[in-house]
Amino acid sequence: MKLLLFSDLHSDFRRASKLIELSGMADIVVGAGDFCIGRRGLNKIISALGLIKKPSVLVPGNSESDDELKRACRAWHGSHVLHGRQVRIAGTVFFGIGGIPITPFGSWSYDFSETEARDLLHDCPSGCVLISHSPPKGVVNQSSDGRSPGSQAVRETIESKQPTLAVCGHIHGSAGVAHRLKKTTVIIAGPGGIIYETN
Repeated sequence: MKLLLFSDLHSDFRRASKLIELSGMADIVVGAGDFCIGRRGLNKIISALGLIKKPSVLVPGNSESDDELKRACRAWHGSHVLHGRQVRIAGTVFFGIGGIPITPFGSWSYDFSETEARDLLHDCPSGCVLISHSPPKGVVNQSSDGRSPGSQAVRETIESKQPTLAVCGHIHGSAGVAHRLKKTTVIIAGPGGIIYETN
């Protein structure tokens, strides 16, 4: 099965057009959050992405909330918004968590604590494809200022549930980088789109 992975589009319509084109090569599209910029312009960028005809699994980033993304995707047939939820497509289970641990960005950012993240990740099944806007703490997540702003709860979930793949975003400078955490491949997708073939 071929997945098209992306994240952190931030209302880039040129890259959205490229993703629509690339989606023709994939079986399922996976978007790991931050579709718009600071809670603005979400409906427009989702309307553009709605031209994707393949089943699409999305999680909110810190630029849009779960409810905002669900509302924006109402007309996007085949889209599934996950935040503490799962969906099975073509025999593969996808589990998603959006948002991010607490950021310094202020009140507009869709943030929640590690305790809340652990609650949202509680029902993540073993061996699934995990989609998380936040990467796991200490894995492909060093920011430009040298900090490691990933999520400890996401890391714990990967270590205990061992998803086959973890698709993340948020750390722009690590876009396209992959790493192994135990048996899980962790990828920071980025806005350019990555075709990833599962076994």
